[in-house]
Amino acid sequence: MAYTDRFGRRNMEYISLGCDMFPVLKGRSPLQAYSDFMMNFRDSFRSLLGVVITGVQVGMGPAGELRYPSCPSQKLAWAWHTRELGEFQCYDKYMIASLNACAHDVGMRGWGYGGPIGTGNLMHDPENTDPSGKFFLQWYSGMLLLHGERICREAKTIFQGTEVDTSAKVAGIHWHYGTQSHPSELTAGYYNTSRRDGYLPIARMLGRYGFGLCCSGFGMRDVEEKKTNPVSSPEGFLRQILLAARVCHIPIEGENSATFSGDESFEQVLKMSKFYTYGLESPTFSFNFMRMDRYLFEQHNWARFTRFVRQLSGANIFRARLDFRGDVQPTSLSDVAKVRVAYTYC
Repeated sequence: MAYTDRFGRRNMEYISLGCDMFPVLKGRSPLQAYSDFMMNFRDSFRSLLGVVITGVQVGMGPAGELRYPSCPSQKLAWAWHTRELGEFQCYDKYMIASLNACAHDVGMRGWGYGGPIGTGNLMHDPENTDPSGKFFLQWYSGMLLLHGERICREAKTIFQGTEVDTSAKVAGIHWHYGTQSHPSELTAGYYNTSRRDGYLPIARMLGRYGFGLCCSGFGMRDVEEKKTNPVSSPEGFLRQILLAARVCHIPIEGENSATFSGDESFEQVLKMSKFYTYGLESPTFSFNFMRMDRYLFEQHNWARFTRFVRQLSGANIFRARLDFRGDVQPTSLSDVAKVRVAYTYC
C-alpha cells in the first residue's frame, strides 16, 4: 500500500492512491476510512462549525498536499537547494496494475511496466518525446486528479450545510520552473511544462466542488532564489497558480514557505496577493502566516507585522487595533465576520 519508486524504496507518508477504492484496511478502503474520519470530525465539532471553525483544509496527500511523495517531506524542505528531480511513485502493485490496464486499453502493453527513468528525453522536452512518455504523464497526473476528485466529492457531502469553507493545498515546487520540462513538478504529479498548464485542471476540479486552493511561497522572490538556482522561479509558479484560480473563480489561501520579518518579504506577499485580487469585484483571498518565532515578537519586527496585516486587509475591510501586546479589537460586529477573510493567522 506504500508508494514505491523504481529502486523499490517505499514512502510511508501516505497510502498509495492506487488503492483508494480497494478494501485493504480490514475490509474498508482508504477513501472510506478517510470519509469516516471527516464525518467523526464534523459530528464532534458540529456546534463550532461555521462559528469558531470557519474553514477546513482537506488533506489529499503527503503533508496534506495534493501530490505524490516524489521527495520525502523532510527532504522537500531543502529540495530547491539541492535541485531535486524526485522519482516517479508508480511501482507499488496497485499503481502498476492501473498503469498496465491503461496501457492494455490503448493497445500498448509495453508501456505498462513503469515510468520514465531519470533525466532522459522526457525530462528535457516531454512534448517532443515518444508517445509512451506523454501516455505515462497523462496517466500519472490523471490518477492524482482523480484521487483529489474522489476526496472532494466525499468532503462536499460531509460538510454540506455546516457553513465552513473547504480547501485543498497544492505543493509549491518551483526549483525547475524555469526549464521547459519542469521535471520536479512532473514527478510530483503536476503535468506542467512550458507548453501545457498542469494547474488549470486542478483548479477546475476544485471549483466543481466549491473548494478553495491553498498554496505557499508568497514571500519568496525570484531575485533571491536565482542566486543559488538560476532555473528556480517561485514567482512564476505562483503567478500561474493564481491565474488558474482567477480563471476558475475559486478562493485563494496563501501561505509563506519560511519564517520572515523583513519588509521585502512582507511586500512580496502584498504584491502577489494583488496579482490575484486586482480587478475582481469580490475576490476571496486569505493569508495564513506560518512559522511565527520569538523574533517576530520583538518590537521592531512586530511593528512591521502589524503594518503588513493592515496593508493586506485594507482600511475598509479590517479596522482593528493591533498593539505590541497582540490585542485585536474589531470596531463592529460586521468587522468580526470580515476578519476571517482578511486577517492573517497561525
